[in-house]
Amino acid sequence: MNLHKFDTKVQYLKYRALLGVARAAWKDRLQEVLFTLPKEIVPGKEATMRCCVFKERAVFSERIHLAMGGNPENPNVIEVLDIACDECPASGYEITDTCRGCIAHRCEEVCPKQAITFDEHLKGHIDKSKCINCGRCATVCPYSAIANRRRPCQNACKVQHTIGMAEDFSATIDNDRCLSCGSCVYQCPFGAIMDKSYILDAISMLKAAGKNHPLFAVVAPAVASQFDSVTVGQIFAGLKALGFTHVVETALGADMVARQEARELLEKGFLTTSCCPAFVSFVQKEFPQLAGNVSTTPSPMAMIGRYIKEHCPQAKVVFIGPCITKKAEAQKPEVKPCIDCVLTFEELQALFDSRELDLASLEDLPVEDASPFGRTFARSGGVTGAVRQALAELGADGFEFKPVVCNGIEECRTALLKAARGKLDGNFIEGMHCVGGCVNGPGCLSHISNKSISVDRFGAAARKKQLEEAVSSAQEIF
Repeated sequence: MNLHKFDTKVQYLKYRALLGVARAAWKDRLQEVLFTLPKEIVPGKEATMRCCVFKERAVFSERIHLAMGGNPENPNVIEVLDIACDECPASGYEITDTCRGCIAHRCEEVCPKQAITFDEHLKGHIDKSKCINCGRCATVCPYSAIANRRRPCQNACKVQHTIGMAEDFSATIDNDRCLSCGSCVYQCPFGAIMDKSYILDAISMLKAAGKNHPLFAVVAPAVASQFDSVTVGQIFAGLKALGFTHVVETALGADMVARQEARELLEKGFLTTSCCPAFVSFVQKEFPQLAGNVSTTPSPMAMIGRYIKEHCPQAKVVFIGPCITKKAEAQKPEVKPCIDCVLTFEELQALFDSRELDLASLEDLPVEDASPFGRTFARSGGVTGAVRQALAELGADGFEFKPVVCNGIEECRTALLKAARGKLDGNFIEGMHCVGGCVNGPGCLSHISNKSISVDRFGAAARKKQLEEAVSSAQEIF
């Protein structure tokens, strides 16, 4: 079994649950997993992660539940494992012992609610009944003595008031505000927040592939930054070995998207991208006045899925990528007919290992579906480059293309605020929720800073050098 090196032990524990469920599903022995796997993963009597082995096993049982699809009554693809939540402190802004009792009292001066007072030793204190957690005091303190005691999940979430606390102090998620981006999933150090897995659906389709329907694996271009020491062609060969009848680059859908978004931009004059579902949801929930400016072009996943279904109606399509929110996107009425299942790279690793596939020993299949521009959608700036190329291929030389590339949701917020006020110096917003782009999605195996280099190399290796060339030969995927 090829155990991949994950960033954290939390990811590894999640993987072990996925692996156990997948192995049992292949053998039609799922019920046994519920009883045997927790003790297999947490053997003996000595606890290594929690207060006792019994709680460790109970937590792992909940991970198995999420690996098998989670709570069907919860529409969100992200769930909190109450028993795993460590009740992290979340007291807001506090003045720490680092406070030197200075006489400037800048913190007091900037506080809009007069919530800061000083004792006889000139040490500052914050009245929680008055504090609004604006953070101005922390910004001006010369000693960095004011800390924001927030939970890691709350720090990860960039939409205010999405993650709260239940009466037992475990984390809660407001589904109406949640973007299903998965940032909290990756950042929770206890693994108390997890995305639902649809790996069982994928295995069911794999078992029936070729008998009842052709099964397409649609693979995101960020795959070039994952699975070290093997080529993309060997990953595609691994998917064929699993039982997929066809393996297609999602980047071909990105080529189609770039051409359509370029036309839409020429028509409307101002546009924001639609390829990142977390960004689209962010616009709709936080900037509803700009929702009409979001491109009506489907995401690359939906675009290529729709193309496959139009040309092969009996096909089943499984999208594989770094993105958790794609699982939520696939449930939307306009996307559901195009995509039958979504898996992350974490889940794909578990699938490969459940069949004990050694990717490095497999044939390096040719991967020739897409252009360099579709492949570089996976990193920040890639969509902009593709749309610029599309405008050039369309002969729109007279159109002034003024893109604003937003690398991460905080930059997206800034650009959208300017656009809402009519002060944005640009006519095209590339919105990427994850810093760096899809190469740093929460469903990746690892998150290191040079992943975009691998994607650029993958793009440079494309045989089809223009969008038109890739799109016009799309029939080759069948």
